[in-house]
Amino acid sequence: MRGKKVQGPRSKVAPVALRPVLPRSARQPTALVTPLLNWFSQNARDLPWRRTHEPYAVWVSEIMLQQTQVKTVIPYYERWMRKLPDVHALAKAPSEKIHKLWEGLGYYTRVRNMLKAAQVIVAQHGGVFPKCFDDVLALPGIGRYTAGAICSIAFNQPAPILDGNVIRVLTRVFGIRENAREKETNARLWTLAEELVMAATQTSHSSKPEMTQRFGADKDFHSPIFVRSKSLGNKSSFSNSPPPRGPCSALNQSLMELGALVCTPRKPRCVSCPLAKQCVAWRDGLTEQLPNLGERLTATARRFVACVVERDGTLLVRQRPAGVVNAHLWEFPNVEVPLRTSSAEAQRALEAELGAVIETLTPLLTVKHSITRFRITLEAFRGTLNEGNLRPTAGEWVGAARLRQLPFTSAHRRMLENFLR
Repeated sequence: MRGKKVQGPRSKVAPVALRPVLPRSARQPTALVTPLLNWFSQNARDLPWRRTHEPYAVWVSEIMLQQTQVKTVIPYYERWMRKLPDVHALAKAPSEKIHKLWEGLGYYTRVRNMLKAAQVIVAQHGGVFPKCFDDVLALPGIGRYTAGAICSIAFNQPAPILDGNVIRVLTRVFGIRENAREKETNARLWTLAEELVMAATQTSHSSKPEMTQRFGADKDFHSPIFVRSKSLGNKSSFSNSPPPRGPCSALNQSLMELGALVCTPRKPRCVSCPLAKQCVAWRDGLTEQLPNLGERLTATARRFVACVVERDGTLLVRQRPAGVVNAHLWEFPNVEVPLRTSSAEAQRALEAELGAVIETLTPLLTVKHSITRFRITLEAFRGTLNEGNLRPTAGEWVGAARLRQLPFTSAHRRMLENFLR
């Protein structure tokens, strides 16, 4: 005879906070694909580059998004596509035009490589963006991630991707505590990314008809599937946008989107995550510790002084040479000085840079910005010169109308705008 079952007190912990032991099968790639695709179909943001399957557009967006936030990229992307709508237009564009269109995005090597790549596509591929992964990878400025993004998003090929967002998702879901930047761990992450996108290829052959309808493998679809999620604070739908080209395209985009919207670097929204039940970091309380990216490089402070000099309605400016940071962009005469340099010493440094005596020097503005690990303070002045023998490298005299057409570095663009006000 069984004894009477004694009921204990009810738990006050909300069910969503429970972190049960996860069976290994829950983290198999095939178990992750369906919830990712379902989530993405309901929560994907309306982004201009998602309104087309054109590989050129995918390429432009992916290069712009490197080291840059989506909200910053959108106006640049839209302006670029108006001015340079295809590979042929880019291949013929002068250097000054592409730098002007890129002005303010930073990391200008990206745009110079895009010009070179467009010229290669025209010369070697007849102006048609290549579909073969190896051919895409061989283009200037395109690495393994970008090639995978283009081939999967535009052509629905099972090419893996691994950017910061995807690294964050994978290290948390699989509980990878080793440094993600180390060679062995990074290789493991690439393998997981590949397993996931390969598993997505089976989606169109699954027994679930709704998945096949959403993400058919080898053709474009025109059914309105995307609806913005109210839980993410979105107010409108983009049901007229074409859905992803197929399950590989959707899977890779879902990983990036999940990292951008839910699995964020700080305070991830785990309760809204479609992979919460499979996530080791959520189970073990490690979301703030993962990914492990090793120690950050110490920031280095640097100080520059610059001078805006006017003569007969023109300003003295110079173009940065090839092979340096911000190559080919324009700037005002400037020089780096030690952090504790006095005002008099800073003026003498500017005079040496110009090869002329500065008669007056008054503050214009101070700009603080960062380039990689450097924290830069730029002190800008208005100056008048006793020209003497200006050094050839001091610059050239340019009128206001022309100045507005030239691509400047971000800090020096602020100097120009401030001076012309």
